[in-house]
Amino acid sequence: MIWEPVLASDSAAPITQTLARVSISNTAQFWDPNRLVSKAMGEQPDNRKSIVWDWVAIYEPGTHWASPPPKPKWSSRPVVKVTSEFEAAIKELDSSKVVPLKAN
Repeated sequence: MIWEPVLASDSAAPITQTLARVSISNTAQFWDPNRLVSKAMGEQPDNRKSIVWDWVAIYEPGTHWASPPPKPKWSSRPVVKVTSEFEAAIKELDSSKVVPLKAN
């Protein structure tokens, strides 16, 4: 899961209580202060409507990222309305193949 600043209240990384909203143990969460993922997904300069946010997607383990980004196995929005569907979809993945990402 990628957290990024979009709203005026998003001036810092999410607090522990916010991160706890996603309780699935094999879900990695990252803070993207420069919205690099949104930009890779199509955000355009000076176009706030193009910011990719409040969206959840699941990619198969081993998915190769290039330009344009790959199509997810599952995606939906807004996040607050699809939490249970997200949890069900991610549980379908073979967790033995999931390799957690490591921050640099």
